[in-house]
Amino acid sequence: MSRMGQRRLRFAGVAVGISVFLFFGWYSAAPQGQSPLALTWPASSSASDAKPGGVDVGREGGESSAGDIPFDSSSGASLTRWNDVQETATSQSQAGPISVKVSTTATLSPPLKSAKECLNYQALQDLKQAPLSEGKRKFPYSRPEPECRTFRLPSMEKLIERMKGVIKDSDLLRLFENSYPNTLDTMIKWRGYAQGIDPVTKNATTTDEELAYVITGDIDAMWLRDSASQVYSYLPLLESSTDPNSLASLWRGLINSHARYIIISPYCHSFQPPTESGVRPSQNGAYSQNNPQPPYDPLLVFDCKWELDSLASFLQISTAYYERTNDLKFFQKYRWIKAVQAAVDAAGAMRLGTYAENGKVEKSAWTFTGWTNRGSETLTNDGLGNPTKGNGMVRTAFRPSDDACIYQLLVPANMMFAKYLEEGSIIMSRLDGDDAKNLTTAMRDMALGIRKGIDRDAIIPHRDFGDIFAYEIDGYGGTNLMDDANVPSLLSIPLFDYANSSFPWTSEGKHDYAKVYNNTRNFILSSSNPYFMTGPALSAIGGPHLGPGKGWPMAAIVRALTAFSVPMSEEQRTVEVRDQLFMVLNSTAGTGVVHESVNAWTEWDWSRSWFGWANGLLGELVLKIEKEKGSWLGESWQY
Repeated sequence: MSRMGQRRLRFAGVAVGISVFLFFGWYSAAPQGQSPLALTWPASSSASDAKPGGVDVGREGGESSAGDIPFDSSSGASLTRWNDVQETATSQSQAGPISVKVSTTATLSPPLKSAKECLNYQALQDLKQAPLSEGKRKFPYSRPEPECRTFRLPSMEKLIERMKGVIKDSDLLRLFENSYPNTLDTMIKWRGYAQGIDPVTKNATTTDEELAYVITGDIDAMWLRDSASQVYSYLPLLESSTDPNSLASLWRGLINSHARYIIISPYCHSFQPPTESGVRPSQNGAYSQNNPQPPYDPLLVFDCKWELDSLASFLQISTAYYERTNDLKFFQKYRWIKAVQAAVDAAGAMRLGTYAENGKVEKSAWTFTGWTNRGSETLTNDGLGNPTKGNGMVRTAFRPSDDACIYQLLVPANMMFAKYLEEGSIIMSRLDGDDAKNLTTAMRDMALGIRKGIDRDAIIPHRDFGDIFAYEIDGYGGTNLMDDANVPSLLSIPLFDYANSSFPWTSEGKHDYAKVYNNTRNFILSSSNPYFMTGPALSAIGGPHLGPGKGWPMAAIVRALTAFSVPMSEEQRTVEVRDQLFMVLNSTAGTGVVHESVNAWTEWDWSRSWFGWANGLLGELVLKIEKEKGSWLGESWQY
């Protein structure tokens, strides 16, 4: 089920949960067992959910928690469950013994206000806090008070203060200061440490393995792709640090959480809180409507759609952390090697085509059917999807929008996965052990196979634009020519620098990838792309997730970001970038934050008031403009 469908089911889920609460008293006792060094700032759990030894800000604003799935993590039961799942979910080689050394100084910053005093972020937005920006848009100030922010990062505050002297337009400044820190301010739902079994005493104990749980915003679950992208936006602020309150600690915690989830369910894309957190899992109505095979545990997994970009995103934040910190020991110490093995194995199994050489239908490693009235929420052919001919690329059932693929060789997702397989293999090559050595070779071989498949089958001659990249292909010659707003997209290719490989190879087709991308860009930013929306409020790429007429500000931001990477005159670049930023400024309906989608014809018809990913991208764009065209930020944006 899509994120939109999950929102539709939320009301029904809450009603059912309330009934169960009244009749069975599921929530008579709060879960126990949270790490004494844990910090919990849930955006959607009741104030009565506070856990001993930790801090739970609660479901601010008085929302009911009856939609949560009850889960008792007391007496080490949840710990045993995690360990059992982690060890049996994959047949890969085992990680080394769990370290149980914990620094006595590794404490996490406690909140300074109680749950009752800290409003839910959406309720905070409704207040339209003063002071309003002084421009014509009158944007409210929508950051929580410092005491209510879910992660306080001094370097972010210094950056915002510095930008107040750089951005002279009051509306643009307000949009930046509301949007860029939005994930840190409101979506770091829990941070803490993994629990393990002391190899000597056999008792449950808290380890030094950092964990982090980052929600998407108004959907109370952690998407691998979204959470990676949300935190990746803070790359300019990332520095090497052992401080448990540092951005580096948050980054390590997210990588460790991703590793855990991928080992458990490598084909799933969104997950529940770590059991160590004591935070009750959220209820997802899609669980009873969808039938993924293999199935998943709803106490561990929130929703399960096979999206290749989820694994690519894990590798992306891993390589970014290593490049900024050179912290090689981190990757050796915990479960990163095992998680990469699970990712490579899962993706490798999905390189198999639909038919064997003798014509028999191959058994797919993952299938999915959904009970739905939306064609984008299920796969045809009893969960297999449309037939695919193997060509070295990886089949993926769903797009980064959570919509089903028409043809399962999704080109931008394969590009991103190949790129970060290569970059991740550089880390792997520097780690000890035969597993790391063998994985290094496997990662590079898979990346090369994907590149060759794209080079051979995904570059299509277009009658108006020349050679372009297809969005999806099936290996038989079938192509889907379009683009979608969600990243990875064809538009976003320069953001992960696919054209340049750390391991040079020769294109059999002798393609000029820069030219092919430029042709593709011209195509997808025109009416020839069936999902390019045009209107007075916002002209940008959208997608089937929310349908025709709904452009995504995210796509406008990506268009501006990538404009700095493609050849064009300075006059063209100026128009391109400024037009996109101006549209985003004018499409918030006065809220001063970036939405998921906006009706191309009216800014007042939008989706998602609390969407961390797009807001982080807005911050990236403003910082990119400062670097490349700093004088623009000193100008008026009131026209």
